[in-house]
Amino acid sequence: MRYDTILLDADETLFDFKRSEREAVAEAFRSIGVEADEEMLRVYSEINGSMWKLLERGEIEKKVLFYHRFEVFFERYGIIADPHEMADRYMERLAEKGYLLDGARALCLRLREVARLYIVTNGTEFIQRGRYAKSGLSDCFEDTFISDVIGAEKPSVTFFERVAEQIPDFRRERTLIVGDSLTSDMQGGVNFGIDTCWYNPQGKEVSPNLSGKITYIAGSLEEIYDWIVRGDKV
Repeated sequence: MRYDTILLDADETLFDFKRSEREAVAEAFRSIGVEADEEMLRVYSEINGSMWKLLERGEIEKKVLFYHRFEVFFERYGIIADPHEMADRYMERLAEKGYLLDGARALCLRLREVARLYIVTNGTEFIQRGRYAKSGLSDCFEDTFISDVIGAEKPSVTFFERVAEQIPDFRRERTLIVGDSLTSDMQGGVNFGIDTCWYNPQGKEVSPNLSGKITYIAGSLEEIYDWIVRGDKV
């Protein structure tokens, strides 16, 4: 085996965040008397995604992100409501959603037989731990590293340094990060000097700044396992 330590991203690598987000947003809006249609849910998701990109680049604080995404959404749709209260309602509901992507648990069960598994995620502690507890993955992982607790966000080197400090006998050359995000997971792995596996089921293009730097690109969860166990080089 080429790797004995595997860092796995959570959302959209193992967890079905899109389903969780849609349900939590719809329920939160409903609690203030707003029935969100498909277009509204899509717009919110786009706003939220753009805010997390700002966070990765250090251009917004997480505590501001939580409510500002609703400020932007409310302004667009002319909704009169408290964005701070809405943020609380949404996050409370999101913490209850532990949906996994198809094949995620099977992948983790197989990988835990050949390597130590750790979750590495940018997120809020009570939300991620709530979802994790409901996911059925607790028997697969040695530990979970959440940016809120770590005190830094992927893709910063600081995040990975603090993770490495807490993993016994950590060796960069024996460590792999697996994730769906080019900007946080892949860029973070490259920044820190560990091998990277980009989970890319949609067949997206690699960004120019990462071209030739990603160790492996997988189109399915099954392909991730096969490649890790084979240990083939790209």
